[in-house]
Amino acid sequence: MIKIQGSTRNALLVLGIVLSFFLIWYFRAIVSYILISVVLSLIGRPLVRLIQRLKLGRFYPPKGLAAFLALVAMWFLFIGFFSFLIPLVMNEFQELSAVNLKSVINEIEEPVEKVMSFLGFQPAEMENRNFLDIIKSQLGDKIGFAQLTNVFAFIAGAVGKLLVAFFSVSFITYFFLSEENLFKKIILVFVPLSYEGKTSKILASVSVLLKRYFIGLLAEVFMVGLLVTIGMVIIGIGFSHAVVIGLFCGLFNIIPYLGPWMGALVGMFIGIAINIHADFMSYTLPLLGLMIIVFVLVQLLDNVLFQPLIYSSSVKAHPLEIFLVIMIAGTMAGIAGMILAIPVYTILRVVAKEFMDNLKIVKALTKNLG
Repeated sequence: MIKIQGSTRNALLVLGIVLSFFLIWYFRAIVSYILISVVLSLIGRPLVRLIQRLKLGRFYPPKGLAAFLALVAMWFLFIGFFSFLIPLVMNEFQELSAVNLKSVINEIEEPVEKVMSFLGFQPAEMENRNFLDIIKSQLGDKIGFAQLTNVFAFIAGAVGKLLVAFFSVSFITYFFLSEENLFKKIILVFVPLSYEGKTSKILASVSVLLKRYFIGLLAEVFMVGLLVTIGMVIIGIGFSHAVVIGLFCGLFNIIPYLGPWMGALVGMFIGIAINIHADFMSYTLPLLGLMIIVFVLVQLLDNVLFQPLIYSSSVKAHPLEIFLVIMIAGTMAGIAGMILAIPVYTILRVVAKEFMDNLKIVKALTKNLG
């Protein structure tokens, strides 16, 4: 048997790691389908077990059938949810497209200019320039208004990719649902025999933590959207408009800390646009004040009840620890980093606990993992 020297072994290990990262990057679309399927299987696994416990005559559904029914149920809920919302969103866009953007800008120009002056903008800076020009000059380079003409081409290409992604994710998810340990077996193929025990323990811990996190996250999105919708209806916003505002607030809430304010800004723009013909000072401004109250109340409830339950309890980390991780991830990778921060950090903590538990900082960060 040929013995490999330590330096050669380390060089081969580094080369293997580099090659692995290159393959992950090169086949990133396939890797993303697999990761999405893993998340869906974590969410759908309790449903598979529930279906398996349902007795049909004298027989129980086999695991393959239970996985198929669970997958169909998940897609049915997903498609049913969006089939209800898409007509409302399309009607909202049709109404908003009929609104003159310049009229909306002119409606809020005077109040905003007063706020800008209060914040230190000199009147000379706004002289001979309307509010729309100021917005374009400040945000034009970042948003890229000139690129908006390519939106339809982008949508056409995206539809094809979505269809491929839908069938790929469905196919992979079915097998992950029907064979609970399939993903684990795939990972263990690439792991040396000496590390199989620790790797199996890591995968089991990560599976439990992330399952609770993703299920909790879905519940948070639903509850935030529902509460915002109810609040909008109570203050006098039409039901269809309220549902759309709630949808945006719920979806944007996936982005930690910044998302709720982004959703609130979209909601307030819709509130202004649908009341463009009403008197701003006597009707629209008080309505915006009530909308802000709804957004703040829902956000307080989310911060006090939902987020501690999801971000802290589900992944067993301190709220301050979670906040710092999200901020660091946002600095490094923007909004995408903020969204992925908690799942990635959870995996890293579990891995560190198994392989570097002798370090003091690792013991401090992973003491609640059990």
